[in-house]
Amino acid sequence: MRDHPRLPTSPGFWRSPLRGPWFTSVLGLVLLVGITVLFVTGLVSYAAYNPGLAPVNDQTPDKGILGFYLFAWPTDPVWLYRLTQGVHVTLGITLIPVLLAKLWSVVPRLFTLPPARSVTHALERVSLLLLVGGGLFEFTTGVLNVQLDYVFPGSFYPLHFYGAWVFFAAFLAHAALKTPTALRAVRGRLREPSDLVSPRPAPPTVSRRGALWLVGGGSLLLFLTTVGQSLGGPFRRTALLAPHGAADPGGGPNGFQINKTAAYAGITPADTHEDAWRLVVTGRTGTVRLSRAQLLRMPQYSASLPIACVEGWSTADQWWRGVRLRDLAALVGYDGDPPDVFVESLQRHGAFRRAALRANQAADERSLLALAVNGEELSPDHGHPARIIVPAAPGVLNTKWVARLTFGDL
Repeated sequence: MRDHPRLPTSPGFWRSPLRGPWFTSVLGLVLLVGITVLFVTGLVSYAAYNPGLAPVNDQTPDKGILGFYLFAWPTDPVWLYRLTQGVHVTLGITLIPVLLAKLWSVVPRLFTLPPARSVTHALERVSLLLLVGGGLFEFTTGVLNVQLDYVFPGSFYPLHFYGAWVFFAAFLAHAALKTPTALRAVRGRLREPSDLVSPRPAPPTVSRRGALWLVGGGSLLLFLTTVGQSLGGPFRRTALLAPHGAADPGGGPNGFQINKTAAYAGITPADTHEDAWRLVVTGRTGTVRLSRAQLLRMPQYSASLPIACVEGWSTADQWWRGVRLRDLAALVGYDGDPPDVFVESLQRHGAFRRAALRANQAADERSLLALAVNGEELSPDHGHPARIIVPAAPGVLNTKWVARLTFGDL
C-alpha cells in the first residue's frame, strides 16, 4: 500500500520535479531572516503599548516571564512606531508566498509512514506540527486583523502574542537543526539523499529557479500593493490590498486617515457641544474643569507628527496645535516634569476607551491635548473637541474625544 501511486503516503504520489533540498533550503533561509525580523519588530511594537505601565494598556495579562524585555517606550524618533509596525505588517504580508511555497515543498513529509520511527523522530514531528500550525495561525490572524480591523476584539492581542512565542520557539529549534543542512544544500555540497526528491518525477514545466522567481514575484506584488499605507503621501494610492490605502479620505485639513469614526464610537453632538463638554484634570492638588474656550486661552503649541496604527497604516505628518500635557499637569500641582497620566475618552464603543501614558511621554513638549489640526478645528471623526497626540506612540494611545486626564501614580 505504501508504494501505491494513488495514495499520498506513497513517495511516488508526489511527482513534482521542483521538490528537493535546494528549493526547500532557499525558501527556508529566506524565512529564517524574514521571520526573525518579523518576530523582533512585533515584540518591539508591543512594547510601544506600555503594557507594563497600567492594566488598561495590558492586552495580554498573565504574560509573566514573556514580558521580560518590556521597556519604557521613547518619544524619539517620532516615526519609531511608524517604522517598526510598518515593517512588521508589510513584511508579514510579503512573506506569505514564501511561507506557502515552503509548506508546499515539504508537504510529502506530512504523510510519511510510520508517523514516528523513534522517540527522537516523534519529538521532531511534534515540533514541526507546532511550527506549521503556529506559522499558519500567526500569519492568518495577523492578516485578518490588518484587513478587518480588530476582527478578534479583546482577544487578538493575547492570541497573537502567545502564538508568536510558541511559533518562534519551534522555529528556533527547527532552524538550529536544519540551517547547517540548508546551507550545504544551497552551496551544492549536500551528499546525503533527500526524501523530498520524487522517485518518479513528472516532466518539468518550470525550473527551480523559475519557481523561485514566481514566488519572489508574488511577494513583490504583495509588497507593492501594501507598503504604500505605511509610506503615505502619493505611495498610498499603490496600497490596493491595504484597508487604509488609496487616496486620503475627503479633503481639507481634516482629510487624512481615520480608524474609528465618531458614529462608530458612539459620540453624539450633544456629548461634544461646547456648552456641555468639559475636560476634567485631576492631580496632586485636586481637580480642575476646563471648557474648550478656557483651553484655547492657554498657551498654544504646535507639533508636526504622524499617526501610526497597529494595522500597519500611517499618515503623513500632520500639523497639530493645542495645549501641552505638561502645562495641564502644572494646573494640578506638577510644576516640574509631570508624572504618568491616565486618559479617558467619551467613546462608548470599541477598544482603547482608556489609555495610560508614561511620564516621559507626558513631559515631551510635543505631546499635546490637540484642539486643531492643519490650521483647522478638529473634525468629529478626528476627536473634536480635544484629542491626545504624542510623538512615536501607537495610534490607539492618541486618544480621541478626551474627557478626563488623571496625573499621578497609576
